[in-house]
Amino acid sequence: MIEYSARNSRAWSMLGASGTLGLAVCELAKEDKNIAVATSDLCFFSGFERFKAQYPERFYNFGIAEQNMICAAAGMTKEGMNVFATTYATFASARVLDQVKVSMGYMGLPVKMIGLTSGFSVGILGATHMSLEDIAVLRSIPNMVILSPADCTETMKVLEAAARMDVPVYIRMSGKMRTPIVYKEEYSFEVGKAVQLRKGDDVALIATGTMVNEALKAAELLEEKGICCEVQDFHTIKPLDEDALKRMCESKKLLVTVEEHSVIGGLGSAVAEKLTFMKKKPQQLSIGVNDYYPHAASYEHLLQECGLTAPQIAQKIEKVYKER
Repeated sequence: MIEYSARNSRAWSMLGASGTLGLAVCELAKEDKNIAVATSDLCFFSGFERFKAQYPERFYNFGIAEQNMICAAAGMTKEGMNVFATTYATFASARVLDQVKVSMGYMGLPVKMIGLTSGFSVGILGATHMSLEDIAVLRSIPNMVILSPADCTETMKVLEAAARMDVPVYIRMSGKMRTPIVYKEEYSFEVGKAVQLRKGDDVALIATGTMVNEALKAAELLEEKGICCEVQDFHTIKPLDEDALKRMCESKKLLVTVEEHSVIGGLGSAVAEKLTFMKKKPQQLSIGVNDYYPHAASYEHLLQECGLTAPQIAQKIEKVYKER
């Protein structure tokens, strides 16, 4: 049984997304004897050493053969296993796309595919390892649920929920070790239902993944300028929380999406698609990575270069809000 507490939140934060993943799956495997792990030579980077030691008969390493891994994971799932399959997010959305489309989307098999190091997590390795297109690509696959946790506590929540789901799931892991804490204790989590973290009358900040923390800090900066912001954690990209969107459309002057992902096809695009059906349509500002490949650099440098730090986000919002 996973315990949600301030102490555990701090411990999970120190481990980062991958370390938290390893702990979570070990805990879940105690209750569900069908849980198995498949990985493409990423045992260490997935945090699965403990799982491998405790459940060697349920651990499958396919080597650097991501396409084979997804096909095999689908076959194992077809036979009743509950499979978590891990690879880098950049490979999950490109290298194995045909297998994801056919074996997960078309066949509807509930493989839980985990995209490690999404966004700029390993940006020091260059554009080949920057996963800035994965939401855009994978949300176009029918039957696919896409989850993007804000911190390591929510990573636990997401994995716990995914283990119970009978549909294909993509879990987008972002950030590094010492992940900023958004959730310090137990809270209500439901797939497809956004979490309101802050109330505000003027602007709605709709954020996902690592950008939830940046959005909260940006909201504090804007408060000093007299702009009151609501902040929503959209941990589920697909399906979107349409009820929350409708409420924000009816009460806000500006909607802002913030994501560590391309501005094309990600959360901002998903929200824009839904707004076309809303009776009241506030102005929308999409903040993310522009349409280019940044050069290799540290995580912090890349966030700064792409305008994804809290002061930069606040500055962009202030400018648009005052000009509207």
